[in-house]
Amino acid sequence: MAFSPTDSKIYAPLFSDPDMAAIFADEQFVRTLLEVEAALARAQGRLGVIPVGAAQQIVAGAQALQPDFERLQTGVEKAGLPIIELVRQLRAQVGAEAASYVHWGATTQDIMDTALVLQIRAALSFSEAKLLRLIKNLAEMAAQHQETLMAGRTHAQQALPISFGLKVATWLAPLLRHRQRLVEMRPRLLVVQFGGAAGTLASLGDKGTVVEQALADELGLAVPLLPWHTQRDTLAELAGWLSLLSGSLAKMGQDIILLAQTEVGEVNESADFSRGGSSTMPQKSNPIISELIIAAARTNANLLASLHQALVQEHERATHGWQLEWLNLPQMFALTAAALRHALFLSENLVVNKARMRQNVAASNGLMLAEALNFALAEHMDRAEAKQRIGEAVQEALAQNRHLVDVVREKVAAPLDWAALKDEANYLGSAQAFIERVLRQAAEIQARQESMSLS
Repeated sequence: MAFSPTDSKIYAPLFSDPDMAAIFADEQFVRTLLEVEAALARAQGRLGVIPVGAAQQIVAGAQALQPDFERLQTGVEKAGLPIIELVRQLRAQVGAEAASYVHWGATTQDIMDTALVLQIRAALSFSEAKLLRLIKNLAEMAAQHQETLMAGRTHAQQALPISFGLKVATWLAPLLRHRQRLVEMRPRLLVVQFGGAAGTLASLGDKGTVVEQALADELGLAVPLLPWHTQRDTLAELAGWLSLLSGSLAKMGQDIILLAQTEVGEVNESADFSRGGSSTMPQKSNPIISELIIAAARTNANLLASLHQALVQEHERATHGWQLEWLNLPQMFALTAAALRHALFLSENLVVNKARMRQNVAASNGLMLAEALNFALAEHMDRAEAKQRIGEAVQEALAQNRHLVDVVREKVAAPLDWAALKDEANYLGSAQAFIERVLRQAAEIQARQESMSLS
């Protein structure tokens, strides 16, 4: 097995996503580093910090350079970082006249952190598109099943009747919040890194903040309050968002696994029974898609701790927290992308067995209506007495395998609408209102997104 399943030729389809992997591939990272170096040269040439001709040569050289990855690897072994060797190659590419102006006033971390922010921007755009598709699909599913009756379960036991639409709405609601968190997080996260050797930009004299703004403009990024070489809270916040998102997807996966149990049989991950097949038991169709989502989420929850450990950094430039980010943040993106892809599959292929849901409700013999009966009787007798009578009736219904409403009806003379009480669909409370709230917010997000696409 590979060191990480996210990079494995065998396991990557389970724990990664090819488009996300392309964003974080070595080749793309190096190309992004060169993009930052070119943007810095353009900004400085425009401001007169370096000669315009040198800036043009650096930009052209960064675009034309075919990096020598073997030399980059050797350079990383010596320096622990790729920038020193990459800058050496870029200087050789642009020629002696412009070479000294490559990387002018910047430090290694400026280039690498800014390149990471550009990767993150691309990764979040990709993730948001998937998330919006998932929100749309789940909203449609919740709307379709607003009246699909099923057993609500607490502590893994049947509790009260609910609708499957309400259950789907509980999967959807956190995703709406995660979308809002993403909107709020982006301005804090998508900022340039430019501080020079110790966060003062002293080598640029009085031009430091001007170059910082120009570099940010070139790359379409914002300017932070100050260089954030050892302030990594926004990256920890990002990691938290990735863990939150995958965790919410895993809640859906966990529900689906439980609903797909043979004895429950209320959903299947898809109509393709060959998915999740067993090597020895041909009758099985294991909920492997949901299992993968949960594995990704639990791994992200563990990796998140490392990003919080990386917050502890010394002075103006740190010794090891950076490397913790390299080891964990890209993997969290891979796992979250995989979880999103698998969740999208479920949202498009889930088979809902409405008849089995009804059967499981009926199998309770009205026990899920104990609360409804209690409140109904409390209007005609002392509440404590009503509770006692219902408790006795529950035991009798269980012992005699009879419907609870029939047993209670024999024991009391209260003028109740027994037929209405016997229908679980009449005891859904505010479920419909809750579903509609969620659907309204999902529709608002969809409408805003479509408006932005047209503008």
